[in-house]
Amino acid sequence: LLSLLAFICEEVVSQCTLCGGLYFFEFVSCSAFLLSLLILIVYCTPFYEKVDTTKVKSSDFYITLGTGCVFLLASIIFVSTHDRTSAEIAAIVFGFLASFMFLLDFVTMLYEKRQESQLRRPENSTRAEALTEPLNA
Repeated sequence: LLSLLAFICEEVVSQCTLCGGLYFFEFVSCSAFLLSLLILIVYCTPFYEKVDTTKVKSSDFYITLGTGCVFLLASIIFVSTHDRTSAEIAAIVFGFLASFMFLLDFVTMLYEKRQESQLRRPENSTRAEALTEPLNA
């Protein structure tokens, strides 16, 4: 949603002096919105059960990381090239908010992934091995 708001605010900009940053921000914000929409559609439709769920979650994991990093880069570039209009400032604010939310979502998924892998890993305790050995060996 924040990437869509950043894209809409950026589209309101009528003129620019250095347009490279604006165009890059436009591309990234639109792409981020469309990728997020695609992932949401996959999760909310029966297509999610038809494909391997681990591949969908893995794709979501890497898409979120890539989108967050590129969105942050686009926001930084746009900050350095904008003309200080109110629409540009609003787009920049939503751009930074969106990039931080993507990165926060990535950190949350990383934390859940690590918790899940720790639950699957059996405990390696030497005490259990000592209890199973015969006493007269």
